[in-house]
Amino acid sequence: MNSAFDIKLKNNKNNLALRIKKHLPYYIFILPTAIYLIVFIYVPMYGIQIAFRNYNPALGILGSRWVGLRHVRDFMESFFFWRVVRNTLTISIYSFLAGFPIPILLALVLNEIKHMLYKRTLQTIMYAPYFISTVVMCGMILMFLSPSDGIINKFLGLFGMEPSHYIQSGPTWKHIFVWSGVWQMMGWNAIIYLAALSNVDPTHYEAATIDGAIRIQKIWHINLPIIRPTITIILILAIGNLIGVGFEKAYLLQNPLNAEYSEVIATFIYKRAFASANMGLVGSASFSFAAAIGLFNSLVNLFLLLLANALARFVGDTSLF
Repeated sequence: MNSAFDIKLKNNKNNLALRIKKHLPYYIFILPTAIYLIVFIYVPMYGIQIAFRNYNPALGILGSRWVGLRHVRDFMESFFFWRVVRNTLTISIYSFLAGFPIPILLALVLNEIKHMLYKRTLQTIMYAPYFISTVVMCGMILMFLSPSDGIINKFLGLFGMEPSHYIQSGPTWKHIFVWSGVWQMMGWNAIIYLAALSNVDPTHYEAATIDGAIRIQKIWHINLPIIRPTITIILILAIGNLIGVGFEKAYLLQNPLNAEYSEVIATFIYKRAFASANMGLVGSASFSFAAAIGLFNSLVNLFLLLLANALARFVGDTSLF
């Protein structure tokens, strides 16, 4: 005689089969994405163990000696640890504080523009920098700020000012790095907020107008509450990537004169894993050392993501999970 558990299990299986059959087109639609994630995201996680071994390509992953957390300990005890972490945190927090609110303000301003041709022209101008590649962007920055023939120094020279080496100056380098990124991304990041604002019921504005609300009051009491869930989700994701300074731009704008301020975890990993190894300065363990630092960076970002999500769920009713 079948037990209650067996009957319940059989019913669950039947219900699952019915749900799959009912939504079969959707499952087929997401199948390529699921295969992509499995093949290119989950399967390569097998290589994470490189971070805990003295990896030798000749011996393979399993043949390399297991050393546990030695590489993480060596990184934390190294001379460069505090400098690299300090630079990464400084640039990340600076980028977050400067770059997070601006797309919100930009979306609110664009939403208030009623002349469609003017609005679309502004949107096109503000979206365009996003499509400039990182290499081209860095080339433009270096060219414009060149002390010999850069347009910035040429312009300042008209007022009798001496040429300045902006990129070579560490403190100035951080401002250039952050604000060029804000300029490049603010238009594109505003799209999601504009999409959320498109869901506002026009009757809300009509009712507010009848009640005598001015434009700033409509923005505060109608627009902001509508996009608050979107702001929360984007905020959680941004905090989850708080120490994830991009490699390409930092590396392309870096030189020996500003390295004390521009060396971040991503560039340090690259130099330790590839540049130094190619020059024969370190052994094959450099790959393991770099993998351990990258894993350390990812785990810290994961912790920040979970913490931000928990705080958002505790404070409000919007969270990732």
